[in-house]
Amino acid sequence: MAGTVDARLAELGIEIPTPASPAANYVPFVRSGNLVFVSGQIPMVNGKIEGVGVVGKDLTTDDARKIAEICAKNLIAQAKAACDGDLDKVARVVKLGGFVRCTPDFTEQPEVVNGASDLMVAVFGDKGRHARFAVGTNALPRGVAVEVEAVFELA
Repeated sequence: MAGTVDARLAELGIEIPTPASPAANYVPFVRSGNLVFVSGQIPMVNGKIEGVGVVGKDLTTDDARKIAEICAKNLIAQAKAACDGDLDKVARVVKLGGFVRCTPDFTEQPEVVNGASDLMVAVFGDKGRHARFAVGTNALPRGVAVEVEAVFELA
């Protein structure tokens, strides 16, 4: 039944953006067999970088969780491109990897990356449940607070 995921997005009031072009020498996703590996997505909104700062200094855990959700929308945009526009082809969100730019004493990386994880489950239901990592780092591209990558399985 085509359009089930799109209907769910509409029900949730979530708009999936146009996928961003890569900023360097890489591709936004690679399809290998039934798996789609999506390059790390930063919080781009309407072509502009959002969510710049250091979590635990400039941003709260909740601020960063919302930034991770923006990254997840961008991941879904890339997955949609890999599925030729049909998100119903996503059989499973296999894995998310979250990077959080934070102070050395910050320990709530899992709570931050929940912003991306929660969105995947909200959009894809049980197919959105995934393996994951969430790590802290001292720097991310363009000074953003969060970057998230993903692996999707296609039917």
